Parts: sequence; C-alpha cells; structure tokens
Amino acid sequence: FEGRSKALLQVGGGKFTKEQVITILLTLLICGVGIAGNIMVVLVVLRTKHMVTPTNCYLVSLAVADLIVLLAAGLPNISDVVAFWIYGYTGCLCITYLQYLGINVSSCSILAFTVERYIAICHSIKAQFLCTVSRAKRIIAGVWVFTSLYCVMWFFLVDTNETVYSNGVVVTCGYRVSRGLYMPVYFLDFALFYAVPLFVAVVLYGLIARILFVSPLPTGAARTARDQRITSVASSSVVISITKMLVVVVVLFALLWMPYRTLVVVNSFIEPPYQDPWFLLFCRMCIYSNSAINPIIYNLMCHKFGVAFRKLCACFQGDREQDRSAEYHAPMYYTVRRESSNESHDTSPPGALVSPPQLVFSESE
Repeated sequence: FEGRSKALLQVGGGKFTKEQVITILLTLLICGVGIAGNIMVVLVVLRTKHMVTPTNCYLVSLAVADLIVLLAAGLPNISDVVAFWIYGYTGCLCITYLQYLGINVSSCSILAFTVERYIAICHSIKAQFLCTVSRAKRIIAGVWVFTSLYCVMWFFLVDTNETVYSNGVVVTCGYRVSRGLYMPVYFLDFALFYAVPLFVAVVLYGLIARILFVSPLPTGAARTARDQRITSVASSSVVISITKMLVVVVVLFALLWMPYRTLVVVNSFIEPPYQDPWFLLFCRMCIYSNSAINPIIYNLMCHKFGVAFRKLCACFQGDREQDRSAEYHAPMYYTVRRESSNESHDTSPPGALVSPPQLVFSESE
C-alpha cells in the first residue's frame, strides 16, 4: 500500500480521472461486501453456541483481521473523493500500521487453523487436549500480541510529504527514508507472512489428504485402533467439507496475494520501480477481495455456516418486523362503564333497577 495514499489539491478543484472513479467504485463495492460479511462471521460464531469450535475461533480472528484491512484500506479513498489528504501525520502512521497488522494477522490465523486441522485429523488422540477452544483463544491472543509488536516498526518507517506545485499540493503518505532501506523489511514480511504459511499449508494439507483420501483402509481383525479412528475421520463428510473449505481459503490467499508480493520483490531489484497505475489497482483489488471473499466461501461450502447465516439474517428481519408491528398496531384495551342520561332510552325489562353495562373499546398507545 506504500505510496498509494496520495491526493492532489488543485486550485478551484479538479475532475476525477477514470482511474480514480474505478478505484472508488470497486473499493466501495468490495469493502462494503467484505465488511458486512466479516461482521456476520463474528456474530454467527459469538451468538451460536455450537459454532464455538477451535477452527471457528481462528476464523473469527481471520474475520477481524480482514475487517481491519478493509477499513484501513477504505479510509484513504475518502481522500480521493474530497481531493486532499484529510488524515494528517497521525492518520498516515495509524492507517499504515493497521493495514499491515490486519494483513499479518490474517496470515498467522491461516497458519494457525492449518496446524489445528492437521492435528485434529492426523493425530486425533493429541487433538483431545491440543485442539480445544481455550487453547485456541490463547494462541489467537499470542498471534495478535506478536503481530502488534512486530508492526510497531511502521510507525518509524512512514511519513507524510508535501510537494508544492503551481496549481496545488501533492500530499503523500509514504517512505520516511530511501526506498532501498526497506528491502530487508519487505523480504522479512514476504518470508514470515506469505512464503512460510504457504509452505506449511502445502505440507500439512498434503498429509491430511493422504489420511482422508489416499491411505488404504484395512479390514477385519488386522485393523488397529488407530486405523479405526482414521476410518472414522475419513468417512466423516463434515470433516472433509470443512477441510476442503479451508483449503480453498488458503489457495485464494496464495493467488490473490501473489501479484502484490511479486511486485514488491521485483521492485526491490529494478530502478525505477514498476508502477503502472492499472496494475497497482489490480494488486490492490486482489488484496481487498482476499479479505472480502472468505465469508462467501464459508456460506457456500459449510452447511453449518450457511444455516447460521440464514438464521442470523432471519433474526434481524424478525426484529425489524416486530418493531414495525409495535409501531403500527397499538394494543387494544377493553373497559366497562355505565352510561347515564337525563333522557331515558332504557330497554331493560320492567322492574330493572339499572341500565345494562355497555362494552366500550378504547385504544391506548
């Protein structure tokens, strides 16, 4: 994202370029869908007791990280609309910090649920005390603490710069020092939060696939207790569907982050750096899409998530209908009172001492 938070303040205002219009529209669409979807993921897990599992705890961590990415990515685009950088020096530091915090926590969360799935499927006995909700929460807390401390360096690596022209001022949120000094930082980021998680995921999901789909299943008395557990796991469509869903999440993470990661590596070796605006836009939209698409995957590939999503939507819709019903349909109360008049129109039988009571309807809001 470095160098992309730029706005031009022109005397008398200026027109949006084609690139700006497309950027704003795509960002609003992708970030809007992603923010709504990730909030739904968090609410579904927190409000549904049976959804609180170790894997789903990691997915909540991933959803919160993606929310941070989408919010921190969307805010700078307001500057494109109003035509000047409105966040100042503090905003430059905080937005950059939050962007990298969300990105790196996403990678660590993917790594964490990959290891959890491997232990749960390939080491089912150990999983009974290793793959627990309480342990998952402690791991998630450790991930957030480590990543928060790691990303503190960005407070010292970025700054705002102003370049004055005859018709305005270009304000950028970018490098504090020369670009060459950032090469170790980007390579460390590439290794820790992209290459290592993907390498671990390829190895562990390969081992999981061998257990679920490849390993021969012996029959008869020769089948050991371990083989029986493996058979039980392999025959579980729920386990297989969840594993497939997580594999899709990892594959999309690899594909959608590849353009940006490749660009950073290539630009570390060439001068001047490759900065085609349309390719940069493509890289940014891939990153935003990676943070926005996961809730859609959960809904399509996990039956439990799909049911929980629909129940949550129905709950919100029911609450709105109940509010409208309470507003337009006031309660009806019934009171009994005796009517009296100087002129008697009593039709009660002869000898009756009082007129019969009348049932009167009165509305009360």
